[in-house]
Parts: sequence; structure tokens; C-alpha cells
Amino acid sequence: MPSTAERLAQLPKAELHLHLEGAAEPHIIQRIHPGLSLREIQDHYRYSDFTGFLQSFKWVAKRLSLPEHYAVVANNLFATLRAQNVRYAEIMLSVGVLLWKEQDVDATFQAIDAEAVNAGFPVRWIFDAIRQFPVEDAKRVLQMAIRYRDRGVVAFGIGGNEELGPARNFHAVFQEAREAGLRLSVHGGETTGPGSVWEALEGGAERIGHGIRAVEDPLLLRHLSARQIPLEISVSSNLLTGAVASLEAHPLRILHEAGVPIILNTDDPALFRTSLTREYQIAHQHFGFSLDELHQIALNGFRFAFDADAASRALAAAGDALA
Repeated sequence: MPSTAERLAQLPKAELHLHLEGAAEPHIIQRIHPGLSLREIQDHYRYSDFTGFLQSFKWVAKRLSLPEHYAVVANNLFATLRAQNVRYAEIMLSVGVLLWKEQDVDATFQAIDAEAVNAGFPVRWIFDAIRQFPVEDAKRVLQMAIRYRDRGVVAFGIGGNEELGPARNFHAVFQEAREAGLRLSVHGGETTGPGSVWEALEGGAERIGHGIRAVEDPLLLRHLSARQIPLEISVSSNLLTGAVASLEAHPLRILHEAGVPIILNTDDPALFRTSLTREYQIAHQHFGFSLDELHQIALNGFRFAFDADAASRALAAAGDALA
């Protein structure tokens, strides 16, 4: 009989909250920039708080200066996901950062989308704006997302510093995205309180990136549970950015028991030194989630996917592994 670790590794999974830039592993950066030593690169992957993490993300993103750099990262990421039996993925591309770097968004997207053809599972894209940048920048990101709706871009979102870019500033952009047929996944309640989640929901967000501070508001918990609005949770991310002080302080179990739909994700797997399988192992070992509970969480990843048809087909192809 397979061990629990083996069963979690073999579990068909969906990954719905993953930043492409944050999946650039140090050895991939060295392949792109052979003049950099691995030790030097790894030094830039170290940080002590959320602000430091953003600086690390920025450093990595600046190393990705050509479309082919993004393609190399995407190719490596898809191989990593296949090895974990990921059957469906929605991946965030930080188009806001590409615009900030004055890089060719069209060429970059075409490069990574070409890699997705051979991923071995359905890949969909979320174009992400930077919330601490001007709202006009987010509108430019949205126009790019609309341009590629027929090429697998399923949603628009915002990430970055919640305090410097509250979701309420983007409500008009959210509305335009919905009118254009795009879905909404908005970061909220990661480093600021439950008010950030409420603002995202008031703007029409269908999924909340992180959302762990919702635990502080019983009314919000009831709302998320009653409306079945999922939280995209990344335990390692929350721990390493200081969003929670310790694993013991993480509200994963509380949120689950409150009836809030949970989806496990990696966020920025290279920067957080994690994998999707590892996030499931953490839920099992540190939070006491049973295999049956983890099967349900895995199902949530398919259930709340923005391309329901592709996710349903991917789930059906997994056979009875999640039955």
C-alpha cells in the first residue's frame, strides 16, 4: 500500500494561485545569466518580511528581461507541475511588472503560451496588475487581458502591497473586466485585515488570493461560507512573508471548519522553497487534515477553476483518483 506521502504526491491536483515570475528557480536564473553564481542568486531569494519578499520578487523579475527568459521559466515550471500530478493550472503573469520594465508584453505572452501547448495539462492565464501602481496602469493590463481572451487568458487580478493599493481603487477596472467576460481573482486579507477582503468582494472578486485575515471577522466567514467563495491559501507563503507568525498561528484549520472553501496553492514556489505536494503534506502533518479532507480540497481546485469545461475534462481524465 502506498504511504501517505506517496498518495499525496499521486493525488490529481489543480494549481490556481501561482505567479510565473515567482516560479523561477535559482538554477533557472543561473541558466539565463551564467555570469551569476548560484550563491549570489540564492542570496537574493532571502528576505525576512513581506517588504523584503517584494524586493526579492522584483530582483527575480528584473532578471527576466527577454521573452525567451519567461519561456525557459514556464517550461521548467510545467515539468515541475507534471511531476506532482497537476492536471490543471491557472498561472498569473505580472503584466504590471512587464509594463514597468517596458518589455514587450505581446512577445512575452506568446513565448510562454507556446510553451503551454506542450505542458501536458490545460494551462490558463491570469493577467495581474500591481495595486501600488496607478490605476491607469491596471487599465493597460486589463486591455492586454482582453486582447488574449481567446488565447487562454481567463481572468484579471491585482497583487502587491494591499496597504498602498486598496481594492476599492480598482472597482471600476474590475467592472470593466467583468463586462469583457473576464473572471476576477483578487489578493486580499494577506497582510492587512478583513476589510481588504470585503473591498475585493464588493468589487466582484470571485476568488480571494490568501484571505487568511478573514478569520478575524465572523460575519465575513459566514459570508464566504454561505456564498461558497474560495480562498486561495499558500501556507508556506504566509509563514515566510510574516503574514502569520508561525504554523501554529495559521488559520487554515479554522477557515476550513467555518465552511469556507479552501484551495491549496504555492504562490511563488521558488521564492518560498515549496511545491504543491509539499503544501498538501503541511496540511496533513501540521494541521491534521485527513486524506479525505485533502481529497475534497483537491476537488476544490477543479471546482473553482475559471475554465470550468477544461477543469472538468481534466478531472474526468484523472479517473476515480478523487472519487
